[in-house]
Amino acid sequence: MKTVIVGGGAAGCYSAIHAAKAGQEVILIEKNKYLGRKLRITGKGRCNLTNNCDLETLMQNIPRNARFLYSAFSACSPQDVMQYFENLGVALKTERGNRVFPMSDQASEIVEALQQELKKLHVKRVQDTVTSLWIENNICQGIFCGKEKLQADRVILATGGATYPATGSTGDGYRFAEQVGHKIEALRPSLVPIETLERDCAEMMGISLKNVVLTLKKNNKIIFQELGEMLFTHFGVSGPLVLSASAHMNDNNNYTLHIDLKPALQIEQLDKRLQREITANPNQQVSNLLRKLVPSHMIMPLIERIGIPVYVKNNSLTKQQRLRICQELKDFAFTVRGTRPMAEGIITRGGISCKEVNPKTMESKLIKNLYFAGEILDVDAYTGGFNLQIAFATAFLASKGF
Repeated sequence: MKTVIVGGGAAGCYSAIHAAKAGQEVILIEKNKYLGRKLRITGKGRCNLTNNCDLETLMQNIPRNARFLYSAFSACSPQDVMQYFENLGVALKTERGNRVFPMSDQASEIVEALQQELKKLHVKRVQDTVTSLWIENNICQGIFCGKEKLQADRVILATGGATYPATGSTGDGYRFAEQVGHKIEALRPSLVPIETLERDCAEMMGISLKNVVLTLKKNNKIIFQELGEMLFTHFGVSGPLVLSASAHMNDNNNYTLHIDLKPALQIEQLDKRLQREITANPNQQVSNLLRKLVPSHMIMPLIERIGIPVYVKNNSLTKQQRLRICQELKDFAFTVRGTRPMAEGIITRGGISCKEVNPKTMESKLIKNLYFAGEILDVDAYTGGFNLQIAFATAFLASKGF
């Protein structure tokens, strides 16, 4: 059996390896000079390979179409992925939140391990650009690279999403699938920084916050809340908490972000702390009072929001003004303008409709011998290694063609 795989990312390489191990003749087509370009930069170059959790936790971290992945995760669990890479000689470690990384903290080690295995299994690597699928009588016969035909018994599309286009993820696979009748669910970025309407984010650009609670609300209803890290940018906010929050956004309408800068303290406790500082330094300006509570570049934005003149001294603060300071520290709020562009998202939400794909094999229900794996499908997850686990599990099923 000859299997052609389009796309040399995580899903493409993994499916190529397992197809070859099953005795298939495998041709892996990648338009880039190098394989795994996006894989090399995941997890800030460390590669959050998977999440060392159980099936129930996996499903809970996939907000859309989780049931579609049940068979894939049953066939290829996080523990299977970990065992596989450890058998290739990659030492792994599990960090906070059950995130799994190579011990070396080098994503390149994962890519090199996959490349060595592809070579060992005699997978033929072709650098070329696929232009369309070769379909006859609703059966996939192979692919076209320009005017050149390449025959195959099976074709696996593992072309990735539409984010990070510089790595080769330019949405080609969506176009190929749509051309042969597949529905493409609306594409939008996920795990992406967020733009805000307020201008004071730019004044605080570069400030990184730790141990704060970020709450995302839609129409004043909480849809995400978590403790962690984030940072301010010239356009709004970014960082781990923000990326996670963005995965819960279905559009750009009526969202607000709320930062609790002092989650360990209630307003009453915070007010008592302010009173102690005021008693100790009655003649200092309020800016000095705030300097002990927040980074210096946050002081002016806070003062402007609270509406207190900058020259006011601590012993002149009224109880109401103290309360306003406490309220702002507990609820530093922003209006969401929208997410950053697709190119800045870590993953793509949307893609080939899961209703048109067999969940037990990843084969198209419309076109025989056509399979899909990875981000091209309409499945995405929160941060923590879950998206790479989806790529590996769907690739494993597609490689088998049961």
